Amino acid sequence: MKLNEIGAPCGANRKTKRRGRGSGSGHGKTSCRGRKGAKKRSGRTTRPGFEGGQMPLIRRIPKRGFNSRFRIDYQVVNVQSLNRFDSNSTVGPVEFKKAGLIGSDSDPVKILGKGKLEKVLIIKAHKASDSAKKLIDAAGAKLELITK
Repeated sequence: MKLNEIGAPCGANRKTKRRGRGSGSGHGKTSCRGRKGAKKRSGRTTRPGFEGGQMPLIRRIPKRGFNSRFRIDYQVVNVQSLNRFDSNSTVGPVEFKKAGLIGSDSDPVKILGKGKLEKVLIIKAHKASDSAKKLIDAAGAKLELITK
């Protein structure tokens, strides 16, 4: 058996539907579009979620809450995770990214006060919680806030 002798399995290649070629083709007259309505007309389709005039599901279900379009999602780094860095070094979003503490060095970072800081560092972040600020001061480290 050679590669050029191998054919497609039975039923793999179907003939194309030749629409609008007379009643003998089985797809004549309405060309598989049925009768009347928006789906029959050329260039007219229904929008996503349209249910034929019935009240759509998206409008029937209750809406709850509010999502602000101006919300800022901070990537969080706990104080205890900063112990992995060398003493007297400057750490910021780029170093956090390299260490695998955050996913993106372009998104804002917030330092949270879980754990204990045992090294003196210069920490650069966009925000820090009050408890984190106290722990950083207690360890003799310095916090520099990044402003965009």
